[in-house]
Amino acid sequence: MSPTSRPTPLVADSVRPGDPWPSVEVVEVLGSTNDEVREHPRPWRVVVAERQERGRGRLGRAWTTTPGTSLAVSALVPVPPSGAGWVPLLAGLAVRRAVEEVAGVGTVLKWPNDVLVPADGYRKLAGLLCEWVPDGVVVGLGLNVGSAREDLPVDTATSLRAAGAPDVDRARLLTAYLVHLARVLREDTGPGGPSVAAYREACATVGSEVEVRAPDGTALAGLATGVDDEGRLAVRTPAGDAHVSAGDVVHVRNR
Repeated sequence: MSPTSRPTPLVADSVRPGDPWPSVEVVEVLGSTNDEVREHPRPWRVVVAERQERGRGRLGRAWTTTPGTSLAVSALVPVPPSGAGWVPLLAGLAVRRAVEEVAGVGTVLKWPNDVLVPADGYRKLAGLLCEWVPDGVVVGLGLNVGSAREDLPVDTATSLRAAGAPDVDRARLLTAYLVHLARVLREDTGPGGPSVAAYREACATVGSEVEVRAPDGTALAGLATGVDDEGRLAVRTPAGDAHVSAGDVVHVRNR
């Protein structure tokens, strides 16, 4: 964080997303917001931490946060009609809509739910980690808001500030995200519904040449042709069509 920045603390009373969300819980320090919600699950519970000591992203990656410059939030949501596999994807759509609404920054989605800023070299603005529990799905979001470029952990990351939106109110952004998350889940009517269609339209991976690295270390390369009804990425390879349920996608060439 640069010496001149003075982040405003996030105050729970300033986040009022309305039904179905109850009051938002904001804590100063937490090991992991996802772990907190998983250990004490309640429908539509929302926990925000100014600093996470054991934050993590997809595929076991660490997610670091600087107090006052990011959003680290987890929420417990029900499984929608399209199925649990679609929750991570629809959550990414909610983030994209909230960022455009509040910050005016255009983004696209990299399957399954990385939020990228095309105008900033397709750097990553936000990521999500979703974990299944008996009560539904815990949706964990890490979003870089006020970090200066030099304070970001890797060159492939960006923040709203670095992308040209330096004065975004985190309370407004969090409120918009929760509103849009509830909305995309509520409007989900199944594989042919509007929420699924909107995700497919926003997903820049579809139509791109990709390399997919699976958790077991194997990789495949080809053209991403779509997202199937289970939320899997369809890839056309020289050996035939494949459907990927998990993995790290690299856009070799964007559409």
